[in-house]
Amino acid sequence: MNDPNGLIQWKGQYHLFYQYNPDAPMHGNIHWGHAVSTDLVHWTHLPIALTPTPGRADADGCWSGCAVDNHGTPILLYTGIRPQVVCLATSSDDLLTWQYYSGNPVIAGPPPVLQEDIQGEFRDPFVWKEGHYWYMLIGTRRVGKGGMILLYRSHDLITWEYRHPLLVADASKLQPTWTGAMWECPNLLTFGDRRLLFFSGQTAEGHLLYPIYVIGAFQDEQFSARTQAILAHGGSFYAPQAFYDAQGRAIMWGWLQEERSQSLCQQAGWAGVMSLPIILSLSPEDRLSLEPASELAILREKHWHDGNFVLSKASQRPYADSQGDCLEILLTCEPGQHCTFGLRLRCSPDGQEQTRIVYQAASQQLSIERDQSSINSDVDHENCSIAVELASGKPLTLHIFLDRSVLEVFVNNRYYLATRIYPQRPDSLELDLFARAGSVKINSLDIWRLESIWNN
Repeated sequence: MNDPNGLIQWKGQYHLFYQYNPDAPMHGNIHWGHAVSTDLVHWTHLPIALTPTPGRADADGCWSGCAVDNHGTPILLYTGIRPQVVCLATSSDDLLTWQYYSGNPVIAGPPPVLQEDIQGEFRDPFVWKEGHYWYMLIGTRRVGKGGMILLYRSHDLITWEYRHPLLVADASKLQPTWTGAMWECPNLLTFGDRRLLFFSGQTAEGHLLYPIYVIGAFQDEQFSARTQAILAHGGSFYAPQAFYDAQGRAIMWGWLQEERSQSLCQQAGWAGVMSLPIILSLSPEDRLSLEPASELAILREKHWHDGNFVLSKASQRPYADSQGDCLEILLTCEPGQHCTFGLRLRCSPDGQEQTRIVYQAASQQLSIERDQSSINSDVDHENCSIAVELASGKPLTLHIFLDRSVLEVFVNNRYYLATRIYPQRPDSLELDLFARAGSVKINSLDIWRLESIWNN
């Protein structure tokens, strides 16, 4: 599986569609898989929603897209490939089965004025209703100049009028050097008079980079950018999509890519997972805030608590009773000025395998050190880090979710890192705190063992 698609809440149920290859743990023969949940946590698989079909515009693959509610009729808009076009499907049985629109494609490729620049890269429709119109974003590029997002509008979701580029790399001070040559999976969310636009960057060679967000205003069909930054760090999270639920929350999922070899994926028989459901909001300073959905707390089982102590240089504090490979960890602390400290997890008794989450106060860097995460050389061992702006006197809060090979870290509900680790030893389960330099006051440390999300 890869990109999340078609996120929608329908009659009280959360529907998650996703890019899916039913034949092999590798990209190819892309269908839309489908799962449903009442609580964002426990899921039930439903039949495949979209299947590539010979003779249709989606014959070579049903690629990414979105879901909308058109006056009580659920609509999917998605990408057909070779060439890349926009297709539409409807459901009459509460999203269980989907009917292909006979007039597809509803958009038969990029506007003629841009075809030479785009050279066939035209995908991932994102649609919303505003005023009298439906609007659509399409991800694309200008060859040699960087990514671009196009804006369309329609009265009926069938006939679409191209308006103009909504965001262009060099014209928006979003440089191709860090945002990529191609922009995929655009989303636009509304927070009062502010808009959050995010998309995923890809290099000219097709290497997947990371999602990028831009905060600004959307008025008279024009987007003016104010703030931009990387949405997720760590190298695994890509192609996020978000939607509003009945509570008005903006909920986002992303695809967590594998960071192991294709042969290991073949041996495992699967590849790709969804991230946790993440709640998005905007701070008064025009920064994106990210926090795990509160519903995840229902997975908590056995609980351990510690706190109100100081950890000093060259010391360790083990938690032998709370070891495991499915844990939620909530740490609040006050790092000293010259402190370097962290948390080791998925650690073998002899330390041969271990993954470290490390904070350096002097540089305000938070890192996930994977150099010893696995004795298998066929997995990625590269470290990942992020600069964390910590105001003077403010505590550092790390909210960590470990799910076997998945590691997701929320920092002060402002930064998010996601990566993959693949310990080989069955005894790589230990957990401890450590300090390399200086001292850190641990205000509180809570650890929960997590139960499975699968009801069976």
